[in-house]
Amino acid sequence: MMRKILSAVVVLAVMSLAYFYTFEYNSIGEIHKKIEVKSDSVSTEPLQLAPTILYGMVIDSFQVEEHAVKRNQSISDILLAYNVSHQTIFQLANLSKNVFDVRKIAPNKKYTVIYQEEDSFPSARALVYEPNPEEYVVFNLKDSMKVYVEKKPVTIQEKSISGTIQSSLYEEILKNGGTPELVDLVADMYGWQIDFTKIYPGDQFKVLYRERVIEGKAVGIEEIIGAELVHYNNPFLSIAFDQGDGVDYFDEEGKSLRKAFLRYPVKFTRISSRYTAKRFHPVQKRYKAHLGTDYAAPTGTPIYAAGDGVITKARYEKYNGRNVKIRHNGTYSTQYLHMSRIASGINPGGKVKQGQLIGYVGATGLASGPHLCYRFWKNGRQVDAMKVDLPPSEPIVEDYLTNFNRYKGFVKAKLDKIPYPDSDDEVLMAGMQ
Repeated sequence: MMRKILSAVVVLAVMSLAYFYTFEYNSIGEIHKKIEVKSDSVSTEPLQLAPTILYGMVIDSFQVEEHAVKRNQSISDILLAYNVSHQTIFQLANLSKNVFDVRKIAPNKKYTVIYQEEDSFPSARALVYEPNPEEYVVFNLKDSMKVYVEKKPVTIQEKSISGTIQSSLYEEILKNGGTPELVDLVADMYGWQIDFTKIYPGDQFKVLYRERVIEGKAVGIEEIIGAELVHYNNPFLSIAFDQGDGVDYFDEEGKSLRKAFLRYPVKFTRISSRYTAKRFHPVQKRYKAHLGTDYAAPTGTPIYAAGDGVITKARYEKYNGRNVKIRHNGTYSTQYLHMSRIASGINPGGKVKQGQLIGYVGATGLASGPHLCYRFWKNGRQVDAMKVDLPPSEPIVEDYLTNFNRYKGFVKAKLDKIPYPDSDDEVLMAGMQ
């Protein structure tokens, strides 16, 4: 009897253990199954890595080298070093004729070579050349040969700058983080109100503008929004506003800051000779009238049309050298002498806009050095361009006046929030009051 009871206990114990382990096994098996299913759902699809893109091309299976163009280095020199044949380079140069002139590859400009190693030798698949900060030229050799120009992504950022002038507007803007381009824009904007050759220490400025930025670097000024310049304690407000004919600059009362003509048609270093009835000519060595204003500037400095008009002359003449004459209306004409080169597209009968490039400073004709001789006619008579009383451009028209005043208030509020840098110049300014 006892043996039967003991057997029954053993059987029951074995069954209990079997049940326990079956439960545990099944439970772990289910967990494992769940894990396996979950794991399968992740791992059955291969991990997708984002491709590496450079200049719009996938470069994961390639190598990349960046360089700067050396003096006298050509596209042939660059590509031959990456085992591109002379024949292929010739074909590439022909293909690029209507896209980019390969002869214009310039020293110190960046270029990038995308290549593969073939038999331990680098073999170029693409050459990318950057002629300026905003665009690049792709010479694609990878598949079918292609040459094309692309623009880099640009972001526009609002910036402001202010300062108190110690010696010149140019130096102060650069000292406070501005650029020569910004200086030129401000000088052009105020050119008819302020003579920047007579700027005073203690004069102050604020400029609100938008800047083009590529890859975190500023590459140019998109536009000036507004500015305030305090000249000898007199504030001059400038507001950029478009009333249908493009952006212009207006003062507090809505009057245009621009006259019908640019004050200076060239960025000059100095006025080397003024309008006079009697001047000793440096080449002819005799006294004669000088019916123009000479602006000394380096050869190649751009020359701009002083106002809208029609070209009446664009040619070489014995004494005037290469020169352009423009009729602006029935009253005014201007002429630009001694150019090294007349700009492309500037031909008699063609129309030009104020500020349009028309040529480059030189010393052609009867000239002792590089300069622009600027001549001005009023009612058929040559007059002194520095003294002629010119009419203003169009003010804000009545239809836009309400919008202008509202926008002026918005810009002025922003300008008022721009502080002047703390400096000893404030003491100087206070002493002038």
